[in-house]
Amino acid sequence: MLEIQNLTKRYGKFLAVNELNLHVGKGEIFGFVGPNGAGKTTTMRVVCGLLKATSGDVFVDGISAIKSPSSIKRKVGYVPDFFGVYDNLKVTEYMEFYGSLYGIEGSDMETITDGLLELVNLTDKKDFYVDTLSRGMKQRLCVARALIHDPELLVLDEPNSGLDPRARFEMKEVLKNLGSMGKTIIISSHILPELAEMCSSIGIMEKGRLIASGKVEEIMEKSFGSRPIHIKTFNDSQASEEEAHDNLNRLLMEQPNVKRVSFTEDEAVVTFTGSEEESAKLLKCLVSSGMLISDFYREKEDLESLFLEITGGDGNEEKEA
Repeated sequence: MLEIQNLTKRYGKFLAVNELNLHVGKGEIFGFVGPNGAGKTTTMRVVCGLLKATSGDVFVDGISAIKSPSSIKRKVGYVPDFFGVYDNLKVTEYMEFYGSLYGIEGSDMETITDGLLELVNLTDKKDFYVDTLSRGMKQRLCVARALIHDPELLVLDEPNSGLDPRARFEMKEVLKNLGSMGKTIIISSHILPELAEMCSSIGIMEKGRLIASGKVEEIMEKSFGSRPIHIKTFNDSQASEEEAHDNLNRLLMEQPNVKRVSFTEDEAVVTFTGSEEESAKLLKCLVSSGMLISDFYREKEDLESLFLEITGGDGNEEKEA
């Protein structure tokens, strides 16, 4: 659905996006992660045909956003990180205004409005003035507006910015529903755990470059390397605790991907570099040897830790390019 080829964007001497290459498949929910100034917003605006690239190309469903920006706008819905003020428009009037830009009017527009307001859970607000809505409701209304022309690609720049926990949850549910409908979605956000829940894949940007991309699980596996396994055993023999630890240690060190074993008061902590499948095989080996395992789990890393690991903890707070 989206193909970015060697995209570069300069603002004078400042290099905002540096030879970016990215592929997002149809029906995928892709998350852009990165500190302020990383180039996420610049990239998204080029994709939407709102900004000219310095070099490179962007294709949406095979159409170049560089050569045919007007055609791209029919295929893309854009939700910016801010919401304009519409003091004198009701929700339905707001939708009708944007529908008219796409030549949608009358009963067709009424049907589309009803369906989209139901999708974003704003049906009961259709006769309210836009400026009386909460920020979360305005953001969901903005998503509905971006879907008026039934775009194939939906681009959302920080859709949860400034929202309270309840509003973030409601927005997340809307995006999950859109994903289940087969929409291709690109989201940028600093709320990293939520991206991990929503996105099928992510791209991590820093200083205009895409430094990692792929399935969330694959990136985490590659980036974190070894993640300890915690094992608790039940000693039902006459052996002392020290002897039981020695037996477990010897068995573990014979296994592939086990680098080190240490013991706390009630468990063994195993430095393990294998995959999830290999950790399952380790558990099977322990059980087959006669060990009574009362607990076995591998430490999990979250997306926020992943981001800090890959970027080196860069907290750059420059204005987003």
